[in-house]
Amino acid sequence: MDTIKIIQGDITKASVDAIVNAANSQMLGGGGVDGAIHRAAGPDLLEACKKIKPKMEGIRCPVGEARITPAGNLTAKYVIHAVGPRYSFDKNPENLLASAYQNSLDLAVSHGCVSIAFPAISCGVYGYPLQNAAKIAVSVCKRPEYKALIIYFYLFSQEIAAIWMDEMDNTKNIQKDRL
Repeated sequence: MDTIKIIQGDITKASVDAIVNAANSQMLGGGGVDGAIHRAAGPDLLEACKKIKPKMEGIRCPVGEARITPAGNLTAKYVIHAVGPRYSFDKNPENLLASAYQNSLDLAVSHGCVSIAFPAISCGVYGYPLQNAAKIAVSVCKRPEYKALIIYFYLFSQEIAAIWMDEMDNTKNIQKDRL
């Protein structure tokens, strides 16, 4: 059974233990996935975010890191706020994106989660190229330390879902070639 599933749909409707929010470093809501999750979760999510002490000048979660809060009105128990890199701005965007996924998964495991739903972190206004992002996301999620998790990618469009599916197929073929 494959523990990574690709779904074209609304991440706010995911029935999982943790939903990952493609957040900004202030964690006070925003546009895209971030805004949709905050709207669906209601005001309790914003209040939970405000309780996280800023590390410096309003930055509650630096790029590449993740923070966990209760999920407000969502069916999930938690929202994990992951801050991905701005592709053309942040140095070492590949490492930062991998770190955002890894830190999210580590938080899920440490909080007893069995299932987690991700969006395509950094692929909206942060401009990360879809195919490169898919390769990083899938490779981190396929690490052995996360095999007990059921991981969903909730992707906004058929185009993005197809890119993630292609990456899943590519990694299966690579694994078969190694056998």
